[in-house]
Amino acid sequence: MKKIRTDIAVIGGGPAGMAAALEAKRQGAGDVMIIERDVEPGGILQQCIHDGFGLHRFKKRMAGTEYAQVFIDEIEQTDIKVLTDTMVLEVTQEKTIYACNSRDGMLEIDAKAVILSMGCRERTASQVLLYGYRPAGVLTAGTVQRYINLEGYLPGTSAVILGSGDIGLIMARRMTLEHIEVKGVYEVMPNPGGLTRNIVQCLDDYHIPLHLSTSVTKIHGKKRIEGVTVAKLDENRKVIPGTEEYISCDLLVLAVGLIPENELSIQAGIELDPRTKGPVLDNRFMTSVPGIFAAGNVAVVFDLVDYVSQSGEIAARGAVDYINGKPMEELSYEETVPAGNINFIVPQRIVRGETADTTLFMRVKKPDKKVAMDCEENGTVIATKRYPFVAPPEMISCTVTVSGSGPLKVEMKEGSGNA
Repeated sequence: MKKIRTDIAVIGGGPAGMAAALEAKRQGAGDVMIIERDVEPGGILQQCIHDGFGLHRFKKRMAGTEYAQVFIDEIEQTDIKVLTDTMVLEVTQEKTIYACNSRDGMLEIDAKAVILSMGCRERTASQVLLYGYRPAGVLTAGTVQRYINLEGYLPGTSAVILGSGDIGLIMARRMTLEHIEVKGVYEVMPNPGGLTRNIVQCLDDYHIPLHLSTSVTKIHGKKRIEGVTVAKLDENRKVIPGTEEYISCDLLVLAVGLIPENELSIQAGIELDPRTKGPVLDNRFMTSVPGIFAAGNVAVVFDLVDYVSQSGEIAARGAVDYINGKPMEELSYEETVPAGNINFIVPQRIVRGETADTTLFMRVKKPDKKVAMDCEENGTVIATKRYPFVAPPEMISCTVTVSGSGPLKVEMKEGSGNA
């Protein structure tokens, strides 16, 4: 077994991993390594040929491939080692990584600090309890995106989309441009699951109908999908009898949510948050295992790649502090407490007694207008931010200076504040 020693090992070469590696170098880290299972870095951005990336970070509209190339070019100007086509099999609490590839065989990588940036995966048909056979033509939105944008295949001629996640909305537009008839987008919830801009630019502009509180209840066809049955749902998400409708199609696209890819985190004994499905993090983005950090969609599913890169840089600064001897083994914490309309907060805890600028990432439970968000530490309001509109698909981010003197409570007050 080939053995490698490095200061910081980054698992995953997507936008979070690349940003983390570059920031670690800027902070003075010695040996930095990216381990990527694909044949080249970039992650999901390789297949994102649509624009809308980089609006926050670079103040301009970029394609996902353009956004990734900025980081790839910068990495090539450094001595960061990128191991591509390499699969990580295990991460231990001692920060030893076991991986393999066709060039070196088995690898044992001993790192002083590890940054997890494995991204997320899509929910499949079996995870949303679709009834019927398992015919060809039932694909996740990301798979359809890869087939069309990278492989050059058209997976069908007429499509139904289940779920209104952003990738599904973007693929509704993309399939229409490729002359695949999109018969409709069907969303279980009473509100869309994607960004407002994607609803407007991908559905409204192309006259693609969006059906809320509606779901696919059955798949028809044995070898190849022939159609689906859809039905209206009540407030308890139960089928309303008599509302069933058969729609013929040869492609069912699933855009029913993303799950952080945390198999390696579980192996390492890292505590997970049941709300985000990612690791419990402190304000350095360190997990419950000292020296192991997490960033990007493996920590929480973000909606903007700009936030993904920002989280990678936060984790990298924490990792550099750790390898430089900043005491982190016996830290005590104060919790971050979501209140009112706030669903969750990342990071989930802050270091007790340490004054630091902390970036909070949050989602709300339900849409609201003209609201005010108060951040209270130990009962004292330390920041207030107003929003003209909030919705669950659109993540909220703010940076506050905390002292770690008590729990950090963040409350979104309905109907308060001015736009």
